[in-house]
Amino acid sequence: MENLDEKTQKSLVWLDRSAEVLDNKFRIPGTKIRFGIDALIGLFPYAGDVITFLISGFLVLVMARYGISGKLVLKMLGNIWVDGMFGTVPFLGDIFDLRYRANLKNVNLVKEYVAEGKHGGSAWGVILLILFLIALMIGLSIFAIWKISQWLWASF
Repeated sequence: MENLDEKTQKSLVWLDRSAEVLDNKFRIPGTKIRFGIDALIGLFPYAGDVITFLISGFLVLVMARYGISGKLVLKMLGNIWVDGMFGTVPFLGDIFDLRYRANLKNVNLVKEYVAEGKHGGSAWGVILLILFLIALMIGLSIFAIWKISQWLWASF
């Protein structure tokens, strides 16, 4: 990565640190199990998953800003989608969060992409798609929360 300009190197370092805080910052004492703020926020049912999905989506947008290909952006979006979908399952989603680490996967994808010299191309079409999908996921999450709330209210 020595052949990258200083701005790109600094951006990659910032992205790497951000992903580290989100996915791998802390360790459960006496174990090798690591987790990040993503897993902690995800402990709040549904709302936490929406928040972490938005944070991960923001990181994808930041990474896409550097001209990576639309195909790579879609892979990264797929990673946060998988993380978000499994994360909504109570308890099992929290365990999944400890192992999947979508943000670190995405930063590593960008690093590999840049190291291979394929760092180029526009992703604006994909960025708009990402924004649409994020809005759709938020809408579906709100709808699911509403339906669950109605069901709980009717049960009591």
